[in-house]
Amino acid sequence: MLVDSHCHLNFPELLQNLAAIKQAMLDNDVGYALCISVTLPDFPQVLALAEHNNNFYASVGVHPDYENIEEPTVEGLLTLANHPKVIAIGETGLDYFRLTGDLEWQRMRFRTHIRAAIACGKPLVIHTRNAAEDTLRIMREENAQKVGGVMHCFTENLDLALQAIELGFYISFSGIVTFKNALTIKEVAIQIPLNRVLLETDSPYLAPTPYRGKTNQPSYVKHVAEEVAKLRNISLAEVSIATTENFFRLFKHAVAL
Repeated sequence: MLVDSHCHLNFPELLQNLAAIKQAMLDNDVGYALCISVTLPDFPQVLALAEHNNNFYASVGVHPDYENIEEPTVEGLLTLANHPKVIAIGETGLDYFRLTGDLEWQRMRFRTHIRAAIACGKPLVIHTRNAAEDTLRIMREENAQKVGGVMHCFTENLDLALQAIELGFYISFSGIVTFKNALTIKEVAIQIPLNRVLLETDSPYLAPTPYRGKTNQPSYVKHVAEEVAKLRNISLAEVSIATTENFFRLFKHAVAL
C-alpha cells in the first residue's frame, strides 16, 4: 500500500472529480492521502475532506507564496490544529523564486508555524524554493528538530537533504523525480536512507511521467514509487512498505485503518 503524503484535493480541478479520484486510489493501492492547507480561508474545506473520508488527513497552514492575506498566529494555528484529523502544520517555509523584495514577512510566517508545531507536537510540512540557506537557518534557530517534519516536493541537493535529515526531517519526492533531466533529485533518491523517504504527488501539480503536463492526482504516486524503486534497485513492494511505515512514524496522529 502507498500513501500520498501531500496533495491539494480541495482545489477545484480535483474536488469536482473526487469520486473518480478515490476509485483510482483504490485501483492503484494508494490507501491514504494528506490534504494540505495553503490559506486559512480554505482550511475548512481541507478539514471537511478529512472528516468525511476515513483515509484522508489534513494539515493547517499558510503557504509562503500568499502575500497580503490573513496572517496565521501561533494561537490561531493551535486552535485549528486541535482536531484528530489534523496531523501536521503547514504548508509553510520560504519561496524566493516567485516573490522578490523584502520577504521578512515570509520568514516571520515560517517562524510562527514552527512555534505552533512545537507547541502542539505535530510535524511540519516545509516548502523551500531558492531559499535553502535561510530555510535551514530558521529551522535551527527555532529548534524545528524538536518536532520534525518533511521537506516536501524536494528539489534541492544531497547536502541539504542530509542536513534536514540531521534535524529529524524526512525527504519527500514528487513526480519531478520521474523527469528525465532531474538528475540531482534522482541522486538524492538513491543516496538518502530509505527510512527517511516519503512519496507525494503535490496534485493537481507536477504529474509524473507518463502523465507529465496533465492534472495530477493521488493515484499517480504509484509512478513516483516505481521510479524510486528503480533508482535504488529494489522492489516496488519494498518502497511501498517503507514509505508507508515512514508516513505513520512521522505523522503519529494519523491512525492506520
